[in-house]
Amino acid sequence: MQARLYMPTDLEEVVQLFYDSVHEVCANDYTSEQLDAWAPRDADVYHWEASLNKSHTLVVEDDGIIVGFGNIGESGYVDRLYVKQSHLHKGVATLILDHLEKYAKAKGYTFMDTAASITARPFFEARGFVVIQSQFVERRGVRLRRYLMEKQI
Repeated sequence: MQARLYMPTDLEEVVQLFYDSVHEVCANDYTSEQLDAWAPRDADVYHWEASLNKSHTLVVEDDGIIVGFGNIGESGYVDRLYVKQSHLHKGVATLILDHLEKYAKAKGYTFMDTAASITARPFFEARGFVVIQSQFVERRGVRLRRYLMEKQI
């Protein structure tokens, strides 16, 4: 597996990985209605393209297939971190977060933060993030629980 910078030609594969990851990996923690609100089939690719291009975005490939991606914004906010279900517990998320943390340190950030799902919370806690606040966010009229988390770096 190898991490590399996101390229615009990765967009379709990344958006599909996001959809699949949310619907497969998070299925035990959220209802079908919540999963559809969070990751609808008809994703706004223009929004995705703009968001991924303006942040520091990495992908991890395994045999030429993108198996994970993550990004961090200019404030140290980890906006996305998703891994294919077939590659869970194989170090993909750790590899991405390690690279994002190195980037954040190089930029002089003193902390990183994220809004973690119920599913992702244990991973972030194991990596030194602490819950600042539990909250509900609304997506397409549906409420989803998430955790605002922070890590000093």
